[in-house]
This record gives sequence, structure tokens and C-alpha cells, in this order.
Amino acid sequence: MPHPFRAYSPADFGFPLPEGHRFPYYKYAGVRDRLAGLLPILDTPQLTWADATLAHDPLWLRRWRRGEVDAREQREFGLPWSPEVVTRALRAAGGSLAALHDALAVGWGANLAGGTHHAFLDRAAGFCLVNDAAILTRVALRDGLAQRVAVIDLDVHQGDGTASLLTPEMASGRAFTLSIHGARNYPFRKETSSLDIGLGDGVGNAEYLRTLRAEALPALDAFRPDLLLYLAGADVLAGDRFGRFALTLDGVHERNRAVLAWARDAGVPVVTMMAGGYNRDHALTVEAHASVVLDALDIMS
Repeated sequence: MPHPFRAYSPADFGFPLPEGHRFPYYKYAGVRDRLAGLLPILDTPQLTWADATLAHDPLWLRRWRRGEVDAREQREFGLPWSPEVVTRALRAAGGSLAALHDALAVGWGANLAGGTHHAFLDRAAGFCLVNDAAILTRVALRDGLAQRVAVIDLDVHQGDGTASLLTPEMASGRAFTLSIHGARNYPFRKETSSLDIGLGDGVGNAEYLRTLRAEALPALDAFRPDLLLYLAGADVLAGDRFGRFALTLDGVHERNRAVLAWARDAGVPVVTMMAGGYNRDHALTVEAHASVVLDALDIMS
């Protein structure tokens, strides 16, 4: 029988970049093309400004909408302001919101972008303008789609914006944020997640997977979420320009499969988002990002 799954991609919504910029523009079309024919891939809808205000200051959003941002803010964001880059950020987050509704309907939803976990209430950072994980959490709680939401952030960088934004929900027991990240990597000022697991440089498959299975997944068991948001960063791979871990592609597959099998066995809908990946080997970045969808098609079917 054909499976009921689909994914969302903002790959056709571009924005101008200076020559030689470090943003990995290539990977979005690369992942879409790698997965073509395996499941329907739809254009991402655009997040509304009203939904963006669930996590962000409305006056700050208005300044970004109008281009009233200074050079320092653009440097911290990591991308030059343009109307297109703002639209692209809303498109990426809109894909995550669409994937949320798919997950609630069929058990899994996929955004081939998103995972913008460095966006704060009134600060953009690390290529992140709006925080989709925080927005999805608040939409789900507000609309009664879930009572307890867990965010498992397996990007190599701590999900600092998500932890900051969801502090009230963590305090009330409605949200649980979990981050496995490089202890000495960006962001150098960490926020406080529900569970932070900082690992040293050079971590390989064995230690990483042992930590995931011995600490992270039992923490999800204890929290008992009824919705899981999974930031499946590819920057844990050896050779990443901004990561300091040393996982192989096989290790990334094992990581994905462990998380997805947990969600399947617990009966918890899961949304997957790409998050970061900047490998020197562009083809490896694409394959690692595609891996979470390949693994989900196997495990969640």
C-alpha cells in the first residue's frame, strides 16, 4: 500500500547572497532532489506574522519586516537583510507548521528546512530569524493539539533560543527541551534546557549513541510527551565546518532510527526538521539531511 507521508521544501524560494557566503544554500534543493519520487514534496506555506508573534516580539518583527535593522543585527543573524530573506524565513517555519498537522494526522510530518533554534524573542542569530520549534509548541498547546510537547535537538549547537523562549512552558510541565550539543561550541553562552548534554570535541558514533540511549531517550520516557519535535542536525558529522563532532553517516542513521523508533513505539507523533549542516563535502551534507526522511519512511510506515 502507498504510504500517507509527504514533506515540505522551501527550495524554490530564494534570497540574495554575496558571492562566497558560507550559508549552505545548495542543500535545500539537494535534499529535495535526493528524495524526489519517494514521497510527495510540496512547497512550504508561509507562516503568518500573527503566528510568528507566538514566539517573538511584534515590534521587533515589524522592524525586520520593514528592513529597519542595523549592521550589528544582520551580522548576528549571519545573513544580509532583504525582503526575500524574511519571506524565506517565514516559508521555512511555515513548512514546520504544515508538518505538525501532518504528524498529528498520520504520525510523522517532515520539513526539509527549519530547526531554527537560535532565534530569540527579539534577536536573530545563527541564520535563524523565527523559532519554528517554539512556535509549533505554542500552537499545539494553544489549540489543544497536544498537552505535553518535547523538543529533542540533536544539532551540534545548543538550542539556546528554544530553551529561552519555552522557559514558561518548561516551568509549567507542558514542554520539555532536550539538547545534545558540543560543550565548547557555539553558542558560547548557553541557555538552560530541561536537559542539556554537552559533549566534548571529537565525539564519535559510540559515545554519542550511548549518550542518546542512556540519557536522552529515558528522559523522554519520563516526560511522556504526546508530541515530539525532532531537530535532526547534520552538523554532527565529521568534516562539518562549524561542528566538532566526528559521527559517520551510519552513526547519523542510527541516531535517527533510535529517535524515530522511540516515537513509533511510544505512539507519539513526530515532526522532523533539518537544522544545521555545513560539511566540507556537500554531497555528504545532503545525504545526512535526507537520511532522517529515509529512516522515517522505513520506521514510520
